[in-house]
Amino acid sequence: MAENPVLWTPASDRASASQMMKFMREQGADSYDALYEWSIDSLEAFWSAFAAFADVRFHTAARTVLTDPASIMHAGWFNGATLNYAEHLLRHSGDRDALIFVGEDSSRRTLSFDELRAEVAAVAAGLAGRGIGAGDRVAGFVPNCPEAIVAMLATASLGASWSSCSPDFGVNGVVDRFGQIEPRILFSADGYFYNGKRHDSTAIARDIAAKIPSIEEIVVFDFSGQPGAAADGIMAWEDFRIEGARLECIPVNFDHPLFIMFSSGTTGVPKCIVHGHGGTLLQHLKEHMLHTDVSSRDRLFYFTTCGWMMWNWLVSGLASGATLVLYDGSPFMDEGRGLWRLAEDEQISIFGTSAKYLSALEKAGRKPASEFDLSALRTILSTGSPLAPEGFEYVYRDVAADVQLSSIAGGTDIISCFVLGNPLLPVRRGEIQCRGLGMAVDIFDDDGRPLRGEQGELVCTRPFPSAPIGFWNDPDDSRYRDAYFARFEGIWAHGDFAELTPAGGLVIHGRSDAVLNPGGVRIGTAEIYRQVESLDEVVEGIAVGQRWDDDVRVVLFVVLRPGVDLDAPLVDRIRATIRQNTTPRHVPAKVLAVPEIPRTRSGKIVELAVRSVIHGEPVKNTDALANPEALEYFRDRPELDVA
Repeated sequence: MAENPVLWTPASDRASASQMMKFMREQGADSYDALYEWSIDSLEAFWSAFAAFADVRFHTAARTVLTDPASIMHAGWFNGATLNYAEHLLRHSGDRDALIFVGEDSSRRTLSFDELRAEVAAVAAGLAGRGIGAGDRVAGFVPNCPEAIVAMLATASLGASWSSCSPDFGVNGVVDRFGQIEPRILFSADGYFYNGKRHDSTAIARDIAAKIPSIEEIVVFDFSGQPGAAADGIMAWEDFRIEGARLECIPVNFDHPLFIMFSSGTTGVPKCIVHGHGGTLLQHLKEHMLHTDVSSRDRLFYFTTCGWMMWNWLVSGLASGATLVLYDGSPFMDEGRGLWRLAEDEQISIFGTSAKYLSALEKAGRKPASEFDLSALRTILSTGSPLAPEGFEYVYRDVAADVQLSSIAGGTDIISCFVLGNPLLPVRRGEIQCRGLGMAVDIFDDDGRPLRGEQGELVCTRPFPSAPIGFWNDPDDSRYRDAYFARFEGIWAHGDFAELTPAGGLVIHGRSDAVLNPGGVRIGTAEIYRQVESLDEVVEGIAVGQRWDDDVRVVLFVVLRPGVDLDAPLVDRIRATIRQNTTPRHVPAKVLAVPEIPRTRSGKIVELAVRSVIHGEPVKNTDALANPEALEYFRDRPELDVA
C-alpha cells in the first residue's frame, strides 16, 4: 500500500518537550523506531528502565524482572516485587483538583487530591472493618462518578479485587458477571440519568444481591436524589465511611489480582479476565506518560462507563498527576454538543471518545471548532472501533486543526493497547501512529508467517506485563490458553484483522472473527463500513457473511436517515461506491434496511450475533447487548432466502 498522507506533524518544541523524547534520550536512542526495537528485543532492560523513569515505588525489589521470556502466559514479571496500585494513584497531594465530575443534568462536583485521599481512607476503613482484604472481591454497579473511583481505590488499597458494571446492565447481565466472582460487598448508586431521564438502581441492586448469596452488604450513595434507606436493608454511603481514618496501602505481589474484567459475553457467559496491580500500573503509566504525554498539567477526559476498560485506563491517569474529568450520561445531549461544551468549560487538554461518536457528529454536520473554544485541547483519543480515514479528516477540518489525533486499539483482554499514539510522530490519514513500546506486535498470515503490506491477524509474539494473570475459576489455564493461544502456539492472537503500513503505523480492518470470506478472499468489515457510511443517506451499516451455495455471500444491513427509503437507485449507489473504492469481492449480494443495529453496552456493533440470527442460530447471551430487541429486525428476513 502507498503511504497515507500526513494530516498533522507535532511542532518541534512540543515533540522535544515530550516525556517520550526525554525517555528516548535517556536510553540513547536516535529515533522512535530504534527505541521500539530495543524495547521488544530487550524486554527486561526496557521495563526496568521505564519503571525507574515513571518512579514506580516498589516496597520490595524484584528478584528477577522476567522469569520466562519464552512464555506470554507465565512470563513472571518482576518476581518478588511488592507494590500497590492505589498508592501510586494517590501519591499526589494538595488542593489541586484530582476529579471534576459533571453530570448530564449539568451538576458539578470536585475533589482535590487531598480530599480524594481522605475519602479513599474513609471507605477503606469501612471495608476493613467488615474484614475485607486480600483474596476478597468488591463489586460496583455504578455510574462514572467520584464515588466509583473512591470505592475502587479503597478496595485496591486493601489488596482486594475490584470489578464493576455500568448501571444500565439488567439484573441477568450483572449476575452473569458478578455471580462468577462472588463479591462480598456491592456498591451502587441510588440511580442514574441518561438522555434526560432518571433510572432507579436500588431495586436492581437488591435483585442482584438476592441472586448472589456471597453479597453481604449493599452500600448505596446518593447520585440521583433518591438514596435508599437503611430500613430497606441497604447501608448508606455516609454511614459506611469511617471519617478521619488514616490510609495505609498494603504492599502486594506484582501480579496480585487488582481488576476482574469481563468480555462482552455475546457468545456465552462472559469470561472473567484477571489483571494484576503491577502489570496494570506499569502499562498504563507507559501509555499515559510516553504515548499520550499525560502529566500534572493535563485535564484528562474519556467518555466511558464503568463497564468498559477505558474507565480503568482513565482512572490510572491519577498516577501521572492529571486531573480527571468525569461525565455520566448520554454523549448526544444537545445534539452532540454537550461533550464539547464540557471540553470548553473544563479546559480539557486530552479528550477521549469513540470512533462511532465522531462519525455520528460528522453525519449530523456538527462543527465543534466553530461553536466552542477548544484552544486547551492538545490530544484527541479514539477507540472502540476503527476510525475511518474520513473521521481523521473530520477531526482536523471541523474539530481542531492542531491536535494529536490518536486512534488506539487493544482491549479488555490486556486492559491496555497494542497500538496507539506517539507525540513524536506525524498523524497519517486513517492510520494508527505506532506499535506500543514493549509490545512485540506483528501481523501473521494463516500459517503464522509475518506479513508486510497485507492484511492478516494481529498478534503479539513476546511477553508483556499487562497480559492477564489468568481467568477466574480456570485453574489449569485451559480457557485462557484457548482464548488467545489456540491459533498460533505460544503467540497471542488478538482477534483483530489488521495491516502494518509502510510508515510503521497500523490499520485495523475489523474483528478477525467477523471477517467476510466470499470466494475464499478475506475481507475486513471496516473496509465496507468506510464506503457505505460515506453516503449522506446512510447513518451506519453492519455486514455479515451468509452461507450460500457452498460459499459465503456478503449481506449488508443499513440504517438510513429519517425520510430516506432504500430504493433501487440507492442500492445501486451503495454497491457502486463499494466497488469503485474497494474490490468486486466487497460488493454485497444483498443490501437491506433496518431501523437499528445491535450493540454491546460499550457501543460496539455485534456482527457475530447478527450472523447467528440470519442463520436461525441462537444468540447465547442477549443480556450483554445494550439493545437486544434490535436483533429481531434481522430475523426471518424473506429477502435472504432468494438469490
